[in-house]
Amino acid sequence: MNVIRHTEENFKARWEQVAASSSLFDAEIERRTRDIIEAVEARGDAALIEFTARFDGARLQASHLAVTQREIEAAKKAASPELRRTLKFAATNIERFSRQSLRRPWEARNAQGARVGEKFDPFQRVGIYIPGGTAPLVSTALMTVVLARVAGCPEIVVCTPCGKTGAVNPALLLAADLAGATEVYRVGGAHAVAALALGTATIRPVQKIFGPGNAYVVAAKRLLFGRVAIDLLPGPSEVLVLADDSANPRFVAADLLAQAEHGSGHERVWLITPSARLLGAVQREIARQLPTLTRREYIERALGRSGWLIHVKSLADGVALANRIAPEHCEIHTRNPRQVARRIVTAGAIFLGPWSPTVLGDYVAGPSHTLPTGGAGRSFAGLTVDQFQRRTSVVEYDRSALAKSLAAVAGFAGLEGLDAHGRSAAIRLERNR
Repeated sequence: MNVIRHTEENFKARWEQVAASSSLFDAEIERRTRDIIEAVEARGDAALIEFTARFDGARLQASHLAVTQREIEAAKKAASPELRRTLKFAATNIERFSRQSLRRPWEARNAQGARVGEKFDPFQRVGIYIPGGTAPLVSTALMTVVLARVAGCPEIVVCTPCGKTGAVNPALLLAADLAGATEVYRVGGAHAVAALALGTATIRPVQKIFGPGNAYVVAAKRLLFGRVAIDLLPGPSEVLVLADDSANPRFVAADLLAQAEHGSGHERVWLITPSARLLGAVQREIARQLPTLTRREYIERALGRSGWLIHVKSLADGVALANRIAPEHCEIHTRNPRQVARRIVTAGAIFLGPWSPTVLGDYVAGPSHTLPTGGAGRSFAGLTVDQFQRRTSVVEYDRSALAKSLAAVAGFAGLEGLDAHGRSAAIRLERNR
């Protein structure tokens, strides 16, 4: 891993560079993604088939893009009782957490006595991207589709990559079905996002797209924003551990290694600590633990590219740097972690103390693990069930409330030179001619 110490002469410049780097805004990735989107818009299913062959190695026909009910039933039949229990264990926590976040209609009277309020309706057709590749994210099916079901979305469309034979991971199919997906397509990458947004002969367009993905998937979501609604920008995984000398280096090292193993090479991990002793101990633990892991090659690539051990002067400096980075996951391994957490204001999710590793949020805790990455946490929050609800304001005046408002309406209309605006209110209170 890369090491930066506050005693270095160019310390601030180096950590500014670390905080700013992100694959979400790579010009070459954006150019390639734009070409993919244009191809899907122009050629529809033919482009999806071409890109699936190029990126996944699967030779498909348009009639095979949709996963059949027979395939889903086969996945359900093949599932072990242990797998079913595991999926239901997580799904129960996710559903219970989501129901607490549902937005509900309300109504009140304004100062003039008119009824005003909001109503919240589920999006009628949503698209959910579930990453596949070297590690099919079965958990992501639950962390997204369950929220759509709880919100009441009637059409929940899943896109996920297939393998070289065209098959989709059966555990992922089982999870998507259990969570409530109504359609599943064996299409991944930026071309899947384009299909969900623009539509093809096989995949009808959706109103909003959700879910994490690699740098190309996130670039596609950014480029298609406006053609379709987008949830947030959840790209390659990140974890930042903020720790003092009370932290256990074994735990810290294990958590850094866990988030670096996804396989894209764009994962980012940071340890920020005022303790030189802890920093050295974590270095040694990483060297000890890494050889025992099956995805060592992926981890080494991510750590070499974007793994950072940062020695700061004080914990306060560490908090400031954490807020500047805006990590997807922020673990706090300090004395009084709750107090420290109050000062963290940009993280996607916060994990308090030595017994709360990020993996709990990845799989079973309850909140969705679909979180902003690449610094997007400064502007975006993580995925919540209310993002599957469409808000509409509702306004109802009676004659008395309109009369009390007429002078103010006329004043605004006069200021803006929009006499028809003022007239549309005043005409209602005139005597019939």
